[in-house]
Amino acid sequence: MNATINLEKKHFPVLLNELISIISPLYGGTFIDCTFGQGGYSQKILENKKNSIIALDRDQGVLKNASIFETKYKNRFKFYNLKFSQLDQVKIKNNKLKGIIFDLGYSLNQIKDNQKGLSFSHTGKLNMKMGINEISANDIISEMNENNLSKVFKVFGDERYSKQIAREIIKQRKQKNIKTEDLVKIIDSVKKFQKTKIHNSTKVFQALRILVNNEISELINSLIFAFKLIPVGGIIVVVTFHSLEDRIAKFFFKHYSEQKNSSRYLPETGASERCFRLINKKPILPTFAEIKQNPPSRSAKLRYGIKNKNNCDFNDFKEKFKNLIDIESLR
Repeated sequence: MNATINLEKKHFPVLLNELISIISPLYGGTFIDCTFGQGGYSQKILENKKNSIIALDRDQGVLKNASIFETKYKNRFKFYNLKFSQLDQVKIKNNKLKGIIFDLGYSLNQIKDNQKGLSFSHTGKLNMKMGINEISANDIISEMNENNLSKVFKVFGDERYSKQIAREIIKQRKQKNIKTEDLVKIIDSVKKFQKTKIHNSTKVFQALRILVNNEISELINSLIFAFKLIPVGGIIVVVTFHSLEDRIAKFFFKHYSEQKNSSRYLPETGASERCFRLINKKPILPTFAEIKQNPPSRSAKLRYGIKNKNNCDFNDFKEKFKNLIDIESLR
């Protein structure tokens, strides 16, 4: 996953200037780009020869681009074809890790790739696998029962007509294998009288993509690994593009930066008790100029926290989103 794209079909790393000002790469250090993609963030950081990048991406489609970076930047760039929940497998040669970056959008190349089937404008077999996957969207549509399909569409896509769409899928899959264009027609038939600003299929396709790629547990686990990996004073940055991702990032930073006194009558404990220090409590949003240049960036939100201590209990974090993780387990 990586930065979103604009309508002119040119790649733009979203909130790039804001990101650079936050992580301060001018002074040198090592940064982990957990969603390498087209390498927009990595390239900007590597402009300073004092910096090095460790990059991850589960998508094998970025291997060619990663190879170019490895040749150009030699010992300052290292790529791992891993999911970002596998951060614990990353090896850091020095103790100069300054920041860990997550950009949870999709690049133009990924959207255009008909084999991935991320877009409802494509035709053919449903897929949506981003790499290192166990199942595809075809598996889900072909095998999942009606109740679970409805639940996935409702919770992961906020789809109002989840039950009706699930029911129609079950009905039609008895006759044939449902392809991308068939699923779009099913959704259109259910929502034919609805007038919305977004495409009828947007929510269902989002829900399937989240489920196929385990995006909820991937993000939760990777943020916990990131905290353990980065030293005190290091920065974790997350750029989100839909409400579920942002809820997770918001809770992660906000909940673990607040005081947790047993009584409101007791004095506040010292700042050192907090896991994070937040400079910006609200998300950083794209400027009007950026949205004009790259319209899909309008949904982006950047949140970040500075690690304040080494040990933190993340049981609350996992419990908060247990219902979402449980739905992922329906696969």
